[in-house]
Amino acid sequence: MHQSHWGRAGLARTSYGHAMAVRVPCGVNPETIAAALDTASRCWWDPGARPTRLWVENVRAGSGSEEACRRLEAEVHRPVAVDGPVIRVVLVQYADAVADLVVAADRRDLDPGALAVVCDVLLGAVDADTVTAKPIRRHVDGRALLAYARRRRIARPRRTSQGRPLHTGVPLERGDGDVTTDVAVAAAVVTARYDGLDSVTVPVWATYRSRPRNVLGGSEKCVCLSIDTSRARASRDLLDEADGVLHQEDRRRPLDIAEACHPAGRAATQVGVLGTVLCDPARTYLPCQSAPFPITLLPVVGTDGQATLEVYADPAAVDEHVAARFGRQVAQVVHSFHGPTTGARQRMPSVFTDEDASSVGVGVRAAAATLGSRIEDVFAMRARARPDAVAVTHGRRTVTYSELDEQSRWVARALRERGVAPGDRVGICLDRSIDLIVTMLAVLRVGAAFVPMDVRHPPDRLAYTASDARVRLVVTDIDARGWGESASAVTLQELEMSAFPATDVAVGVSAAPAYVIYTSGSTGRPKGIAVPHGAVLALLAATADEFALGSDDVWSMFHSPAFDFSVWEIWGALLTGARLVIVPYWISRSPVEFHTLLAEEHVTVLSQTPSAFVPLVAADQDLAPLDSLRLVVFGGETLEPRVVLPWLDRYPESSCRLVNMYGTTESTVHATAHTVTRRDALTDSKTVGKPLPGWEIQVTDEYGRPLPGGMAGEIYIGGVGVSLGYLNRPAMTAGRFVAALGGRRRYRTGDRGRMRDDGALEHLGRLDAQVQIRGFRVELGEVRAVLLDDPAVTAAAVVPSGRPDGPSGLAIDAYVVLTEEDSAIVPTIRRRAARFLPDHMVPRTITVVDALPLTVNGKLDVTRLPEPTPPARRPSFRAPNEVPEISEARSTEASLVDIWESVLGVAVSPDDNLFELGGNSLCAIKADSMMRRLGLPALPMRELYRHPSIRGICDTLARLYPPRPDT
Repeated sequence: MHQSHWGRAGLARTSYGHAMAVRVPCGVNPETIAAALDTASRCWWDPGARPTRLWVENVRAGSGSEEACRRLEAEVHRPVAVDGPVIRVVLVQYADAVADLVVAADRRDLDPGALAVVCDVLLGAVDADTVTAKPIRRHVDGRALLAYARRRRIARPRRTSQGRPLHTGVPLERGDGDVTTDVAVAAAVVTARYDGLDSVTVPVWATYRSRPRNVLGGSEKCVCLSIDTSRARASRDLLDEADGVLHQEDRRRPLDIAEACHPAGRAATQVGVLGTVLCDPARTYLPCQSAPFPITLLPVVGTDGQATLEVYADPAAVDEHVAARFGRQVAQVVHSFHGPTTGARQRMPSVFTDEDASSVGVGVRAAAATLGSRIEDVFAMRARARPDAVAVTHGRRTVTYSELDEQSRWVARALRERGVAPGDRVGICLDRSIDLIVTMLAVLRVGAAFVPMDVRHPPDRLAYTASDARVRLVVTDIDARGWGESASAVTLQELEMSAFPATDVAVGVSAAPAYVIYTSGSTGRPKGIAVPHGAVLALLAATADEFALGSDDVWSMFHSPAFDFSVWEIWGALLTGARLVIVPYWISRSPVEFHTLLAEEHVTVLSQTPSAFVPLVAADQDLAPLDSLRLVVFGGETLEPRVVLPWLDRYPESSCRLVNMYGTTESTVHATAHTVTRRDALTDSKTVGKPLPGWEIQVTDEYGRPLPGGMAGEIYIGGVGVSLGYLNRPAMTAGRFVAALGGRRRYRTGDRGRMRDDGALEHLGRLDAQVQIRGFRVELGEVRAVLLDDPAVTAAAVVPSGRPDGPSGLAIDAYVVLTEEDSAIVPTIRRRAARFLPDHMVPRTITVVDALPLTVNGKLDVTRLPEPTPPARRPSFRAPNEVPEISEARSTEASLVDIWESVLGVAVSPDDNLFELGGNSLCAIKADSMMRRLGLPALPMRELYRHPSIRGICDTLARLYPPRPDT
């Protein structure tokens, strides 16, 4: 839904205005109506209120003309002024002496029945002396409501557009009970299906049943009706329960606008229900001058007893088609309430209408183009076509396509000599370098699959990966000990000692695995995902034309080879004849240095996780623009579009295209693509785009049944990008890679989403315990399993903390129960966890508890966990007089303390280990940016990791930037 900005008290009345028009017979006297209005308003309301006058509009056309209809419609839709009188009364006179009396008011001041009484008094049908009015209360100012909502941390109604609301009507079946109750419960059921929620709260503006007709006022109340759709109950039980809530007598009290806000969540700001209106054919009633909620429902009952569901929608938030479909589905559920099975114990009724049935299973499965059968074959084609073109750049070293081709052939022969055969798996544990690319190509030339491993992962995790993948050989330049009995280690230099290169041999087909990448596993251990050659080639073929990828491009390799985003970077460049620029690890951790590299190498295609892009945007504001950059691809984690607004201010959409891509490792990196626009950024759109050619997206319910567009469920990905499954885990593969209609394999992503009517997908987060931390998919169960393996821990719980856009990003907090009451061993537990887990998975804090709090069902009660215990600080090991007696040094230390305290959100002393206080690479990037903004010297990121304290940073800066001797 669209989220608009707040205006000056504009919410107070314009969102809740309604109007009534009554046809007046010929010969009406405006002075008589004006006198009646003056007398009535003085009698009904406080003399200090603004006086109400009669406005007369003369139309030079007859009452049946098009001009008369247009002028009447304009008056009916004209909202009541915020600071004006209680009501606005207009007499529209036509050339044939016929007139229409229009009365408009805020429905919180005068409800529909009160509007009708006012019309009767002004036309002489009712004596004003017999009518009384309740005092008009002061409405809550929009700014006050905003502060109230922030203070209570609750959702709030949005300020609707000033344009006329979209409107449609749907026939509605009427039962014996209250139509308002039927519609409210049905709206909750449909909303629950759309948002994938078990419990939904819908605000209902209900009218008191015992409202005295001769008393004017806002006799409506806003009741936040909560419906639990997770329990299988009869429809009659739901309706009786809701009816009791809506009409209980003790709820009579003045309506406070803040009641439209509620702690239950966003559902109340999406759909609201107005009380039933009895239709009078002699009068025209407009219930919504502007929709109070993005979708507003109003049951209308005619004199013949037939009911219609009127649907009003804010055009800035919901398009007409979506509003109409929502209304049809609510009417469908109301119909099911009064069917023959109403009293039976049944599941929630179906929200599908006959029209919706045709859209079930929406998705895109276009024919995929292909570049070739295997990755190394396509690369060989590019090498023959452009032998002298530069293929890879790493610092001052470059290699051409022909050189890369030849070097990989030499290494491939050496691999064969060491027994590597087609179908084997070879581990690659090399830092980002040209040697890494050479080795990957060589492994593919042998017909084997490479298993990339990050040299910065803990040794125990590297050993587990090599053992689980059953690799024959590990190519590495780090300590070869600990790879296990099944694998032997060799350096690339040893492989290059082969005397003669060998020619390529037939090694397999495109369905064979090209690589196996390990991701976080729900079983407590990482799991390997085998991806075939054909899936990688299909990804490049599906995007080459759309993104205009070609040999003139320069790509950056920013990500770890063990992160599948690098698959897109490496082969996206080399299989399209472009140049690949390898970004050294420490430069990737410094936004300013990375920006400088992008400018010097004239990079045109940049791939980024949103977490890495945010500090790059901040650095870019103070540096020369990147004139060569034309395409930025986001992936790896959810993009909050508003973070790109500063970028769009500097780089127009026409010069640099931003593309948000969604996918999983199991579906080969990317499955959808969406060009991010300024409108997306302003509306905080969740759209990740339409499926790529050859891919298929479906959204299903909890039973695996496809849902129509607009309804939230689990995302399934099918098509040419679906991987071969999990290595050596047939049961897990069978559970996640399932057959779809027609027998095609689909991957159950565990993500929530919904399909829009235009075929684009909206990503709504995760369904399970996985979280995205700095672009990596993390299973909290894996972190918990590592903690439980510690002999000192008897029980453990792991929860995410922070926010993706917070000071230190999303992190992990752990809670442990110890075998012995000794909190001093917590640092030992953390160090052991760091041996098995990558940096982004190590808990930020570890808190000791006596026992884990449980719910009545025996599950972890996250709400009762205590606040995380911050790590204990080390005592200062340097006396104050050991600090150099230079004012600049003391000023630098104080500035660094301020910077890191603002980044970490905790107190920092000069000798604290910043990473033990919860710091991570994202914190380091933000601190580096703040240092530069304050004019402090640049700190190489490598030095920060070597000396992770304020004192260490100061010493490093003093060493790198010694003071100049006096001249």
